[in-house]
Amino acid sequence: MTMVQADVLWRPEDDYKVKPTLEEGVIYRPDILAVVDTAIDSLSGDLRELNLDIHDHPELKYEERYAHDAYTSFLEKHGFEVTRHHLLETAWVATYTHGRGGRVLGVNSEMDALPGIGHACGHNLIGISGVAVACAAKAAMEQLNIDGKVILLGTPAEEGGFGKVKLWERGAYKEMDACLMCHPAPGPIHSISLSGCLAVIRLEIEYSGHTAHAALSPWEGKNALDAAVLAYTNIALLRQQIKPTHRVHGILEGSNWGPSIIPDNSKMYYYIRAPTTVEAEETLKRIVPCFEAAALATGTKVKVTRGCTGNELVQNKVLGDELSDVVRKKYGVIDYEYGIRSASTDFGNVSHLMPGLHPGFSIPTVPEGGNHTQAFTDSARSQAAHDACLVVSKALAHVGMRVITDGGFLQQVKNVFEEQKNNRM
Repeated sequence: MTMVQADVLWRPEDDYKVKPTLEEGVIYRPDILAVVDTAIDSLSGDLRELNLDIHDHPELKYEERYAHDAYTSFLEKHGFEVTRHHLLETAWVATYTHGRGGRVLGVNSEMDALPGIGHACGHNLIGISGVAVACAAKAAMEQLNIDGKVILLGTPAEEGGFGKVKLWERGAYKEMDACLMCHPAPGPIHSISLSGCLAVIRLEIEYSGHTAHAALSPWEGKNALDAAVLAYTNIALLRQQIKPTHRVHGILEGSNWGPSIIPDNSKMYYYIRAPTTVEAEETLKRIVPCFEAAALATGTKVKVTRGCTGNELVQNKVLGDELSDVVRKKYGVIDYEYGIRSASTDFGNVSHLMPGLHPGFSIPTVPEGGNHTQAFTDSARSQAAHDACLVVSKALAHVGMRVITDGGFLQQVKNVFEEQKNNRM
């Protein structure tokens, strides 16, 4: 098996038109892949326009109204049955059914951007990938007379809003036999990654104190800013004793602060990440006392509110093996080191609840220009990133069509899902 072990990331000056050496061998249903390739290639121009349109109109979590309208209009024009404002204001669903019965493929398109830096996580690419996969599956079902259904779900608020979790709770995934999506990241040229990603626990911390004149009578105050600074320092010191695979990071803010006023309020937002949800819970037990100790030391009151827990991403092994097979024989190389392995996604929760696959795919980036930087925003708009997105979309559509056409394969997918679930218990 060919796997990437390169130390060099794909840079904008690299010539990605030079194709990698592929492995020889047969793939499942080459007639389906031929339709998939043709369908996505024929849509490339339209998808590029959609890609740039979304990129040029970044919207924050649960505010993706422009993206909602752009995607739904596009899919209506391409023959999908579309439901706007599906279960959440900015969510949507597009479905296509061929014949009667058949298996159901689920696909996700993300939409939201980041404050101040736009599509610095490449959700414009994730969004059009979902569209490409769904359109390719539709073309294959039509041209080869395959019974089945594809459900493309437009999912808002991946960046901290747990949009997929809310949609799951409202039944948006209940028909799907498996669900697919992808995510851009730095990586070696032509590589598609089957790495996982971290579980995450989100916290909001509020300190309450008492104002006073900072020069005239500071002893009358209880400084909520000092509490936040002390908590921040406590956690910074604790990092030496936590595992290198764990991440603890956050910010602090306040309202109505002034240099001559002892601050009576402060607020902190913290994320705790680890390779598994169980490990994140263990680290949480060490983090919370850092906040409590700061309150004790400053005489303030503290309130720690826990938000949603994001589970680690579990790549379904059978789906992953099928993706690996078609990528290595037709498109590029597979790696297990890059992707978004040290980040988190609400698709992790989905992957704990049903069979799912969420590969990363490399796009060209500049040094120190990875996800959540302005430089990555620029990278996500490039033609090379668009082309890489369509490659992984072809591979995902191939996997999705095997879900629809091969009952034995789908049963293996479901069996492995249950095995992986039992191993977590």
